[in-house]
Amino acid sequence: MADTHEKTEDPTSKRLDEARKKGQIARSRELATALVLVFAASAFLMMGSKIAEAIFAVTQHSFELSYEQVWDQNNMFMVWGYAFNVITIPVLSFLIIVMIAGIYGSIALGGYNFTWQSASPKMSKLSPINGLKRMFGVNGLVELLKAFAKFFVVMGMAYFAMVIFKDEALHLDLEQYPRNIFHAIEMVSWGFLMMCCAMIPIAAFDVPFQSYKHNKEMKMTKQEVKDERKNAEGDPQVKGRIRRLQYQAAARRMMQAVPKADVVVTNPTHYSVALQYDKDGSRAPVLVAKGVDEMAMHIRKIASGNDVPIIESPMLARSLYYTTEVDHEVPEKLFMAVAQVLAYVYQLKAFKQGKGKRPKALRKDLPIPPELRH
Repeated sequence: MADTHEKTEDPTSKRLDEARKKGQIARSRELATALVLVFAASAFLMMGSKIAEAIFAVTQHSFELSYEQVWDQNNMFMVWGYAFNVITIPVLSFLIIVMIAGIYGSIALGGYNFTWQSASPKMSKLSPINGLKRMFGVNGLVELLKAFAKFFVVMGMAYFAMVIFKDEALHLDLEQYPRNIFHAIEMVSWGFLMMCCAMIPIAAFDVPFQSYKHNKEMKMTKQEVKDERKNAEGDPQVKGRIRRLQYQAAARRMMQAVPKADVVVTNPTHYSVALQYDKDGSRAPVLVAKGVDEMAMHIRKIASGNDVPIIESPMLARSLYYTTEVDHEVPEKLFMAVAQVLAYVYQLKAFKQGKGKRPKALRKDLPIPPELRH
C-alpha cells in the first residue's frame, strides 16, 4: 500500500501539459540574471565609449551656446533634437541588446508559456505554514547557499578586477582630458563584465537543479499513472463491451455474405473460409467470411442451407484464414491453389446441370508455398 502512494513514476506527457497550462514549468532566475548581466556588460563594453562620446559631445555643445541661443526658445528645440540624434543610436542599441537578453533569459529554460492561472491568487501562498516550509525546506536551503555563493563569487571577482586595474586607475590623473574619462569607462566596463561572468557558474548549477526539482514535483504515483491510462484508454469493461458488439456486427455481415459465396473451404472441423469470385470483374477472389470452431460450423451450416459448395482442404483453409482478412483479396501466392478449387467447383456445378462430365477429384496436395502453411 505504501508503494502506491509514493511518487516514483516519471511524469507523463499529459501531466506535463496540464502543469504547463497552470504555469508550472522549470524556470531559473539565475540563468535569466546571468544572461542579462553578461549581455549588458558586453554591450556596455562595446558601446560604453560611444555613449560616453555622445554625452560628452552633447555636454560640450551645450556649454558652447551663446547668450542669445540660451534664451532663444526656438533654439532650445534644436538643442534637444541634436542631443536626441547623437545619443539615441548608441543608447537604443544598448537597450535593445539588454531587452533581447532579458526575454531570452526568461524563456531559455522551460520555453515560452503564458497563462492566467499562475497569476491568479492562491490561498496556499498566504499560508504562514507553507511559507515556513518554503523558508526552512530544501529549496530554502538551496536559495540561501546560492545567495552566499553569489556574494562571495562576485566579491572575489570584484577584488580581482581592482587588483588588475589598480595601477591604471592610479595613473588616470596623468592622462589628458577627456582621454582619462574614456579610459576610466573602459576599465569600469571590463570590471563590470568580469563581475557579471561570476554569475555563469551559479546559473550552470541552478539550471539542472531547477530541472531536477520540477521533474521531482511532477512525479506521479503508480495509481495516478494507472488512473490516467484508464481515463485515456477508457474503462476496460466498456472497451470489452464495444469489442463484443463490433465482433457481433462483423459476424452478422460475414453470415450475410456466405450465401453469395462461390465456395467454402474447410479444415474440415476447425476452420472455414468462404470465397467469392467475380468472373467478369478484374479483382482476384475475395475472402468474404472466415471463422474457427463454432463460427466455422455456423459458416458451413449457412453454406449447406444455400447450396454453396463445401470443399475440404485443410492446408488451404488454414492458409487463407491466417493470411487474408475479410473483404480482402487472397494473396497472390495462393492464386494457383484457389484457382484449382474454383475450377473444380465450376466443373462440378456444370456436371450437376448436365452441361459437362464429372470432374476429377480435387488434388489434396494443392500448390501452397511453405511460408504460407499453418
